[in-house]
Amino acid sequence: MSGKWMSLKPAPGAPPGKAYIVGAGPGRKDLITVRGLELLRRADVVLYDRLVAPELLDEVRLDAERIPVGKQPGHHPVDQATIHRLLIHHVRAGKQVVRLKGGDPMVLGRGGEEALALRLAGLPYEIVPGVSSALAVPAYAGVPLTHRGLATGFAVVTGHECVTSSGTDWEALARIPTLVILMGVRRIPAIVERLLAAGRAPDTPAIAIQEGTTEAQRVVRAPLAELPLAMRAADLRSPAVIVVGPVVGLHELLGWFGPAGHAPGLHTSVEVAHVPAALDPDPA
Repeated sequence: MSGKWMSLKPAPGAPPGKAYIVGAGPGRKDLITVRGLELLRRADVVLYDRLVAPELLDEVRLDAERIPVGKQPGHHPVDQATIHRLLIHHVRAGKQVVRLKGGDPMVLGRGGEEALALRLAGLPYEIVPGVSSALAVPAYAGVPLTHRGLATGFAVVTGHECVTSSGTDWEALARIPTLVILMGVRRIPAIVERLLAAGRAPDTPAIAIQEGTTEAQRVVRAPLAELPLAMRAADLRSPAVIVVGPVVGLHELLGWFGPAGHAPGLHTSVEVAHVPAALDPDPA
């Protein structure tokens, strides 16, 4: 990027520019927030990630500039520093800029880094939270992250940080009732190895959910020790959310969403399943 972008000034009398770091939600177009959709429709410039619902771009004004800045595993055609420069350039030019990010921008989304770049440049910004895939994708698979009698807490971790030098405390994470792993497909063998070495039981229920909340959602369930092999056999790919913990056992009972719009839980009449006494929300 040219250095002149860093000193660009808006035209005299032009309204001041502003950046909006907007969470687009976990993949469905209708899971963006009302505030996020409003800003998207008003934007002069939209910098968008690879994993946002493509239909959301139909909401952008025809005369607005759309700039793809998404990254793929192992392939970053637009690096983070360039994204910062683009934000600063367009805001300094007096534009209303939406930085549209998958999930929630502040949950493993580098939204804090982008806000910091704007702050250091002395430019205004707003952070618009989104529905994080760490929460929404398990919900669409019928997996509550907490459940009375099974789990009173959960942790979210990136699968990129599974090497010894990362500083991630896998021993502590192995003791968390529910562990949610984002961006972990490529490293799942190493992740499972670390969790087992830290004391997590090999038969702990685990699930991997590919493209959750979308019509392409796929699910693979297996005991933790067998999950890497099961994912490989199913050719399960990114993007996927992995959940480890006893709450995964509720998937078979609570799963409500399926591909091609088949979502039995949305109907008024569903088959009444047997609920184990330990999970009965209204015990006698």
